[in-house]
Amino acid sequence: MIELYTWGTPNGRKVSVMLEEVGLPYNVHRIDIGKGDQFTPEYVALNPYSKIPAIIDPDGPDGEPMKLFESGAILVYLAGKTGRLLPAATRGKYLTLQWLMFQMGAVGPFFGQVHHFLRAAKVEVPYAIERYVKEKDRIYAVLDRRLGEARYLAGNEYTIADIATYPWVARHEWHKTDLGRFPNVKRWFETIGARPAVQRGMAVPG
Repeated sequence: MIELYTWGTPNGRKVSVMLEEVGLPYNVHRIDIGKGDQFTPEYVALNPYSKIPAIIDPDGPDGEPMKLFESGAILVYLAGKTGRLLPAATRGKYLTLQWLMFQMGAVGPFFGQVHHFLRAAKVEVPYAIERYVKEKDRIYAVLDRRLGEARYLAGNEYTIADIATYPWVARHEWHKTDLGRFPNVKRWFETIGARPAVQRGMAVPG
């Protein structure tokens, strides 16, 4: 039974979706980031960066427990553990990792900054809003072109790259994006959103 430490954010939901997709049993530990649970000594011992998510797999490599933080690393680990959602063929594997890194380096950081400056900043900062909204739109254009070439981000196979990206696009209303402007992203988003495992994972922690 994997122990999942999470909250209802895109990064947290990547891992719960993955666990639902691969069918691994897990316990959910709610880390309420609004109340500062991520800064408790117990959680910092698990994740020194004080972010969610994190996992403990009691059945880790060589039979020893495995502790992991960083959502992308957790997705790769769970894919390796189950042999699912990360292609074994070299080309497919690295295309998947390429788009996973794109999510981690572009989609998440820039969408997150848009969320902050549109929703959380105590004062309006026009320069920041313009900068991050412009880059957010450029990222959507990149995704739309890619999804015009292939069914999923890494090709015609659903992978951890899609799992990583979907929860961020699911907040398109937060960053004031009309998916009708990006028809290929819209098609992809609706396809993935129809998956029962995705629906279950997106409801965690409830």
